[in-house]
Parts: sequence; C-alpha cells; structure tokens
Amino acid sequence: MAKMSPLMLAPPLVFAALAALFYFGMQRENPDELPTALKGKPAPAVKVTPLGDKKSFSDSDLRDGDVTLVNYWASWCAPCRVEHPNLEKLADEGVTIYGVNYKDKPGNALKFLQELGDPYAAIGADEKGRMALDWGVYGVPETYVIDGEGQIVTRFAGPITDSILENTIRPAIDAAR
Repeated sequence: MAKMSPLMLAPPLVFAALAALFYFGMQRENPDELPTALKGKPAPAVKVTPLGDKKSFSDSDLRDGDVTLVNYWASWCAPCRVEHPNLEKLADEGVTIYGVNYKDKPGNALKFLQELGDPYAAIGADEKGRMALDWGVYGVPETYVIDGEGQIVTRFAGPITDSILENTIRPAIDAAR
C-alpha cells in the first residue's frame, strides 16, 4: 500500500474549515448587519476640524450624561440624502446628533446642509478619514448610538430608513437610557 503524503490531507481540511466558517457566519441574527468590535467600549477619540462656522464637538460631549448619536455622512453620498429626513425627525424629538463630515469638500458639505436642513447639534470634518478609521467606519452613512458615559451601544452601517429607525435606532436609544 502506498504511503499517504500529508499534503493530500490539506485540501479536505481546508474545505472543512471553510465550510465551518461559512456555517457559523450564517448563524448570525442579522446577516446584513456589519458587526463592530467597539460595542460596549468607550467611543474612540473625537478628532474633527471645524466645518465652516458650525459649532464643533469633542470627547466630553459624548460623555455628558445624555444619549447621543454620532453620524458619519458626506454630501457626495446618495444614501445620506435618503436618511436625512429621519435624522431631522430625531433631532426634532430632542435627540442630540453629532455629525462627522467624511472626506468631503467643506463648501459641498455646507451646501448639503443648507439645502436639506441641519439636524446636528454640532458638527466637525474628518477630511482625511483618520477618525473614521479609529471608529471602524466601513463607509457612509454610518451611525453610532452612544450612552451618557461615552460607551458605544450600537452601530448601524447604512442609511437610517423608517424601518431601521423603529427597529434598530430607537431600541438602542432606549437601551442606552
């Protein structure tokens, strides 16, 4: 009988490992949800530059005892336009939203806010995307719910639609309180 090479076992072992990875990956509650390693951890440092004459925000604003949202957005982002009315709805209800304008031209960002309204209590620019890297942002729009101690309760990647507002964001705000 011929001796079996250890290399002959590699393909079936690799296949089994990949099959297990796919199987366990599909067992997530919501397979469309992008996980964040920051859930339950302190929000990373706020490193924004001023956007025009808009009021800016800092780390201490995320740790002032109130539940807040941090929303990454850009004027060139079509889904950001889709979610904007829901951000305005939340702001009208008294939810504090801090905006981070991501890799955008200041003039375009200010025009976007002038055209659609400004739901942000304060706003800053992340022109090079450095802060977004620290926060684990995949792309815009992306919204974080932060409790009064500055801990990340949840993160939602994508536009906040009516369904997401009711089924994800509002429950996270309630949990953060």
